[in-house]
Amino acid sequence: MPNLMPALPPGYRAGPATAQDVSTIHSLVSACEREVHGRGRADPGGIAAVFARPGLTPELDTLLIHDQAGRLAARAWVDRRCEVDVHPQHRGRGLGTVLLGWAEARARQAGSEQIVQTVPDDDKDAVALLRSRGYEPMVTEWLLEFAMPDEPAVPGPPAGIMVRPFRTGDEHAAYQLIEDAFDEWQQRRKSYPEWAQHTVERPAFAPAMSALAFNGRQLVGAAISLDLPETGEGYIEEVAVHRDHRNQGIARLLLRHVFRAFHRQGRRTCTLATHSDTGALALYLRVGMTVRHSSTVYRKSLRTAGR
Repeated sequence: MPNLMPALPPGYRAGPATAQDVSTIHSLVSACEREVHGRGRADPGGIAAVFARPGLTPELDTLLIHDQAGRLAARAWVDRRCEVDVHPQHRGRGLGTVLLGWAEARARQAGSEQIVQTVPDDDKDAVALLRSRGYEPMVTEWLLEFAMPDEPAVPGPPAGIMVRPFRTGDEHAAYQLIEDAFDEWQQRRKSYPEWAQHTVERPAFAPAMSALAFNGRQLVGAAISLDLPETGEGYIEEVAVHRDHRNQGIARLLLRHVFRAFHRQGRRTCTLATHSDTGALALYLRVGMTVRHSSTVYRKSLRTAGR
């Protein structure tokens, strides 16, 4: 397999990432988030889950760039999608261009016909770089927030519906419900181990602030939450309602239960991210959430002419 190690500006060195680099990658990603948004929201568990993705080979699919002092200056990984981050202190030196070129080359080498990357709309330099390399906008993502100066009210449930916090033993039923619902818009169904790495096995998973809705013994709705102490906020990782029980107010009910649970834990803001393909933005706005910031998912075809 050809060596794709890129040429770097003087004073930098590159190599693949390992699971032992999670903490330093988290620090880099948080610094980038603070530069663009004024605050960070990444957590080490989310980054660690990337290394457990089926098909990801860290020695081939990840790259870290360090400066002369051994500090992490930039990082990238590419698998089903791509992420590139350059520390604010090292921007303007061509590292983003280098890593994006490496990611495209690695994706081609792995046989991918396209590459996808999500970039905050407020990061004008990153957006300009992607557009200059032929990337086109595909969909929009939003981070929404719900401010809770006072304890949120929780409406009564629809007839026959009962809501309770997540308990040990609920994992597989929640997985089945959420992945069945997400199958309606996402491109690939996660296996249970992959899903669990991002949710119920993540160190930040907050079962007491996660809510499940039942109709009798049938699980019909779920809101899976994370408690992110570094941000001082609650975060809802996933919300899903069984297709036969939609338009009954169950999603709104679950959200309100989660908001109240986080408020009682001292959190005064709760956030979640949604995607334009889900069609859920209007629901969250009706519940009283507001858009904190938006990102765009960009896509570039890697097919060669005449292929």
